[in-house]
Order: sequence, then C-alpha cells, then structure tokens
Amino acid sequence: MGLIRSLFKSSVLAGGAGVGAFWYFTRDSKFVPLSPSDYLFQSSYYRKCNPDSNPAISDLCVKTVPLSKIKPHLLEKEGKLVEAFCASVYGGLGYAFQRAVLAHRYEGPRTAHQLWSTSQLRNSSYPTGTQITDHFEVVEHTPTRIIVRCGDTPLNSGVRPMDGLFEISATIKHDEGVAEFGLKSVLFQGLGKAENKPMPAPIEFLHQQYAKLWMETALLRLTR
Repeated sequence: MGLIRSLFKSSVLAGGAGVGAFWYFTRDSKFVPLSPSDYLFQSSYYRKCNPDSNPAISDLCVKTVPLSKIKPHLLEKEGKLVEAFCASVYGGLGYAFQRAVLAHRYEGPRTAHQLWSTSQLRNSSYPTGTQITDHFEVVEHTPTRIIVRCGDTPLNSGVRPMDGLFEISATIKHDEGVAEFGLKSVLFQGLGKAENKPMPAPIEFLHQQYAKLWMETALLRLTR
C-alpha cells in the first residue's frame, strides 16, 4: 500500500499547483458503482483467487470519448481499440514511475520473459498469459476487455496474501458515436480469512486517483 501512496505523491503532488492541475486534468474521468453481479465477481478467477470470499475493494473508472476524437486506425479492426488502450495504460506516463520502481526491484533473469521496456509495453497486443513488470498477468482477452491478475508476482500462481483483478475495457458504441473506456479494480486478501477490506479508506482514495491518472494519460495516446 505504501507504493500506491508514493506513486500518487510523486506523480500528482509535485509542485504547489499539482493538486489543482490534477483535478482539472482528470475531471472527465468518473467513478460509477460496481454491482455485486459484475462479471469479475462471478468469474472463475475471482473464486479461485479469493476462496474464502473475503471482503473486497472495488471501483470502476469510466470515460466516454467521441469517436471523432479517436485516431481512425484504432477503429478499423475489432479488438484493436482495447489492445491500444491496454498498451497505453502500461506504456503511458501514468505507469512510468511504477514501472521504473518494479524494474529496479525485480527485472532480471527470472523475469526476462515479462514485458519491461516502454517499447514492449506499447507494442504488445496482450494475449492471455502475458506477464507485465512482475506484477500483472493477463488472464482473459476479448475484443472489448483485457483482464489481468495483480497484487503479487505472476510467478506465484497460488492463493496470495494480497490479490486482485484489473479489467481494462474499451467499447465502441456506433449508435451513440462514442467509445466508452473503463478501468475496473477488485482487490482483496486471498490467503486466510479476513473480516475487513484490504486497505483503509485513505489508501482506497489514493488508489482511485491513481486509476484516474492512468485513464487520462492512456487516452492521450489514443486521441487526436
């Protein structure tokens, strides 16, 4: 949880005007309630990773963008937009600091098969099984969503003390002339029985602000 706090402070609160600039920059990214019947809660991944049904923190950050503002080549092939969005989340400015920290700690021979460089992150199509900076692994890839497991090294495939699922989505709504982008998180304690959510409210708040930063910095590379 300290990493989230450090990332937020380093990325957003640098300079006296940082807070105001951050709120302005992310003003169009909104959080909407996540239903208990949501796909992530019903998925086999969630049941496997959270065998004791421990309390989870969940959120969904969304932003709608007119199709006219999206780079045309991203709309030509089904599934291209979500792949580009995922690549921009991990290869964008919002993830740069976390990528550097994880690379300093964990990049090496044991993790050489994973995506590490900005070029790798920006050019991958993120097929199922892709491992990202020793912290994420793609568990599902469809034309509209890419789901990754997070919270620990993907080299640990068992039940983990801290675990989570993160869904990156992009849905084209031709009848409305827009694309809807989403960043959905479900975080929980996997190992052992827990009575409380895995992080206190202030850290949950910082996590949400980090999601908004990811959203906005990723979309900078998709729009014109």
